[in-house]
Formats: sequence, C-alpha cells, structure tokens
Amino acid sequence: MSPTAMQLANVQTAIIEKQKPIKQVQLNGKIKADETQVFSQSSHLPGRIEKLMVSFTGERVKKGQTLGMIYSPDLVTAQEELFEAYKIRTQQPGLYKAAREKLKNWKLTEYQIDQIVEDGKVKEQFPILADVSGIVLNKKVNLGDYISKGETIYEIADLSKVWVLLDVYESDIPWVKEGDSVKFSVKSYRGQEFKGKISFIDPVINSKTRVAQARIEMRNPGMRLKPEMLVEAVIESPLVDTKEEIIVPKSAVMWTGERSLVYVKHVREDEISFSMREVTLGPALGDRFIIKVGIDVREEIAVHGTFSIDAAAQLAGKPSM
Repeated sequence: MSPTAMQLANVQTAIIEKQKPIKQVQLNGKIKADETQVFSQSSHLPGRIEKLMVSFTGERVKKGQTLGMIYSPDLVTAQEELFEAYKIRTQQPGLYKAAREKLKNWKLTEYQIDQIVEDGKVKEQFPILADVSGIVLNKKVNLGDYISKGETIYEIADLSKVWVLLDVYESDIPWVKEGDSVKFSVKSYRGQEFKGKISFIDPVINSKTRVAQARIEMRNPGMRLKPEMLVEAVIESPLVDTKEEIIVPKSAVMWTGERSLVYVKHVREDEISFSMREVTLGPALGDRFIIKVGIDVREEIAVHGTFSIDAAAQLAGKPSM
C-alpha cells in the first residue's frame, strides 16, 4: 500500500511490546443509601397521630426535632396515676417512683415528667422527637392514623455516606476482588470521575439476574451522590501469577471461522506492505487480547484500518480474510 492509500484508509500501526496483563472489566450499578445508616423512627407511645410536622419524603430532619404530635389514652391514664402517687409520695415513695418509671418507659425525660407534676394538668398530646438526623426516605403514617408502641413512622437515612452497588456477571467474577480500585462516573456529572475501592462482594448470585453485587463505600460531601443514580464503572484487574505477555488492541485482530488473523507491516526501501499472519489468542482483557503465538516482540502490526488492508489485498488478488 502506498502512504497515500494508507492515509485515506486511516491505517494505523503499532510496534509490539510485552506488558503485564491487566483486564478491564466494565460494570454498571446504582447509588444506594448505606444500610448501616438507615434508621426506623418509631413512636414510643401508642395512640393517634394528631399532627405531622414532617409530611413528605426527602425532607431533612435533625436529632431532637419534633416530627409530630400524638394523643395517647394510655399516657393520659399514666399521668393521672402519677398525680395520685404524687399526693401520697411521702407515705408510699415506691408507688411514686413506679409511676415515674412507667412514663420513663415511654421515653419521657425526667424534665418532662417534672413539668407534668409541676403543672398538675394532664397533657393530652405529646411530641414525637427525631432519634437521629438525616433524610426521610419513607413516610409510613398519615394524619389521624392509630399507631402502636414501636410502630415505624418514618425511615430516615444519613446520606453523608452512600454505597455504590455494581452488578458483577458470572463471567466477570474471577476478575473482581475485594480491595480492587474502581473508577466510576454518573450521568449527572459528565466528565467527572469518582474513585473508590471494593469493600464487599456478595457471596451469593441472584437467581433471577445472574449477578453478584460488589459494594463501594463512598463519603458523600454535599449529598452529590443520590440514591438510585445510575453508575458506569471500570475495574482494572491484574492477572494473578502471570508474566509479561504480548498484548494487542481488539481492533488489530480479525476472525475468520476458527482462525484469528493480524496484518504485519513490512518496510523495504520506500515500499510499505502488509502480510496476513495467523495468531493464537489468549484471554480477552476488555478492549485488548493476549497473543499466545503468531507474532514477536518488535514486530509492527496494523491496529486500525485492518479491514481496509484486507479489502486492498482482495482487490489485488492476494490472500485475504
């Protein structure tokens, strides 16, 4: 082929060198809330929801914040018992202490109990206070609902740390290990790359999807990574116990039946030619192949435009694919 023909066909070549085999594994996944940072906010009192200060999912709450107000007949009765026990506290201090403990079992503080005693009036509504800070992921009650003690009202998650869950197919499992470095991106931040390490791989494959999940634990300043965002990730996994190998791009290899072929470049004086060479492939490394037999180090092969070379060989009546 003349230099002009090579340029028109966009033929590119590369000199073969040995490299340490590193397989690139492409994975997809999602951002999820860190399961260790998801909490169930429950009511410590049985009764009816009279007010809800947090009425939709996605709202941010702080520890100690009033989430709603509850009317509890049981608590009304317990307060009346407290007042009666307070009157005879000198004669029967044990009864008074038991009445206070009953209220403390419903998570009322000493200060709240003292206020009830000081006011001398039965409080019909009590606040439901947030046990943790975070984002409301799920609201499970509505205004006017009757709830029992310990029933979940909200699911609250601290999203300052999130999980990236990647789907690992069966064929890729040998290449993915705990501790592997991962680069990933999300569509919301095109052009920005995030980095992390695999901290856990699910020991069980999902029977329906045929994948195991690999987990990356990420800090999330500014809440930029949001649950359910889609993730595209790449893992570069070195082959264990392997020496340096001849590695070529996939674009350099053509397949014909059971054979694999490459075009080797030859330069004689001012002439450039290519000869077809059969090769034996080793494992695929993402967008590259290991070549076991067929070409040697320092030989130059076509890595782009191989089909144009093959077409030129066919038109010239030479052996071609």
